[in-house]
Amino acid sequence: MKYIDEYRSKELVDQLLHEIHALARGKYTLMEVCGSHTMAIHRFGLPSVLPSNIRLVSGPGCPVCVTGKRFINMAIAYTNKPDTIVATYGDLLRVPGSSFSLEKAKAEGGDVRIVYSPLDALNIAKSNAEKNVVFPAIGFETTAPGTAVAIDQAVKEGVENFYVLCGHKIMPPAMNAIVEEGVKIDGYICPGHVSTITGEDIYKHIPVNYGIPCVIAGFEPVDILYTILMIIKQIENNNPAVEIQYKRAVKPEGNRKALDYMHKVFITRDDYWRGLGIIEKSGLRIRENYKSIDAEEVMPVRVQAEEKDQGCICGEILKGLKNPLDCKLFENQCTPINPVGACMVSSEGACQAYYKYKRYE
Repeated sequence: MKYIDEYRSKELVDQLLHEIHALARGKYTLMEVCGSHTMAIHRFGLPSVLPSNIRLVSGPGCPVCVTGKRFINMAIAYTNKPDTIVATYGDLLRVPGSSFSLEKAKAEGGDVRIVYSPLDALNIAKSNAEKNVVFPAIGFETTAPGTAVAIDQAVKEGVENFYVLCGHKIMPPAMNAIVEEGVKIDGYICPGHVSTITGEDIYKHIPVNYGIPCVIAGFEPVDILYTILMIIKQIENNNPAVEIQYKRAVKPEGNRKALDYMHKVFITRDDYWRGLGIIEKSGLRIRENYKSIDAEEVMPVRVQAEEKDQGCICGEILKGLKNPLDCKLFENQCTPINPVGACMVSSEGACQAYYKYKRYE
């Protein structure tokens, strides 16, 4: 199958591993900041074939995982409002808030509906004019343009019962925060999906300011191994830069139309990241001229503030300081069926990746 089989070629994998083993002389900690990369790395068993001096760690690349409890509490609070539908992505359904989840809110009678896109939520609003529809929007630069399109369309069409609870975040400030906190990172495996929208420019300050190589990667074994080889070459040549391995999908300039929609509808704000705290200018809020869609502005709710997960080390995992096997709850109290923390809920979470693919090693 084109673009699949050739990127899983045993011959290419063996060749890349040979080059990596020959070139990797020091010790390297490489962080992937994309949940899909985390899943692919462990699905294909890549850590087990890499040299022992190359350590791969997961970063804050899972949008569900970095979403704080306060945001979940707010989404749940809207289910308690009369004549209100909460239209949500399915992966938010089971994320625990302070004492509840959207799944439990639905079980107790809340009108919670699963959608696959913001436009689905907008269509629900059009079909239920007598009710308010709140869409909890999460995700990085990958999904923010879709939310922007829905907001813009709702205003143009005069849909007055559609609201967005905005939890979108942008990736570079979190990457900066991890380095500035002192976490040792020798190279970043940069997110492929985000970069199809943003292009390469959003990472260019990282090699300049921190001396850390950045390579935008695809999701197949050959993609990831070639990315690791590119990073090691940069380190060994003392030439940190931004490179694109995933050239079949990522253009240097990104997707201009998607970026234009983002900039039209959103503006940056300081935002809370689970495990990382408040990061300056890391989130997106809805601009003033679209505030009629902003659920926080139009329909404010009072909820509990952030609080720590008791015994859960999701925050330290998202920083790359620990891995899921270090957590005393992992596989015991915390499983995909009964998740304690967000890193186990999400299909892109590091804990779920370890549970599926690594706990038997």
